[in-house]
Amino acid sequence: MTGVFIPSVDPGTEAPAGRFLSRTLHNDDHTRIVQFTFAPGAELAAHSAPFPASIYVVSGEGELQLGEHSHIATAGSLAQMPPGLLHAIRARTELVMLLIMNKGARP
Repeated sequence: MTGVFIPSVDPGTEAPAGRFLSRTLHNDDHTRIVQFTFAPGAELAAHSAPFPASIYVVSGEGELQLGEHSHIATAGSLAQMPPGLLHAIRARTELVMLLIMNKGARP
């Protein structure tokens, strides 16, 4: 068995105006880690997932909706989401975040 090492989550390229870029850093049967880079004003509309997930903000600032609660997420912010929780994010500035999905924990 081996571990996973990701040497950098540097966005590399800027997202096009009003949009976001995503790149999968790791994907196996249990975990998927995706890096998102948002241009200011870009957003992911409200959605849910069938498994637990976490969001870690690497840099920037955004508005994070978790169910009925809204939060200002900045560098270092961490959110944990149970399966089925409606969530969304809108970047206030250029925003880089990691989405970590725990696929092995489906109910």
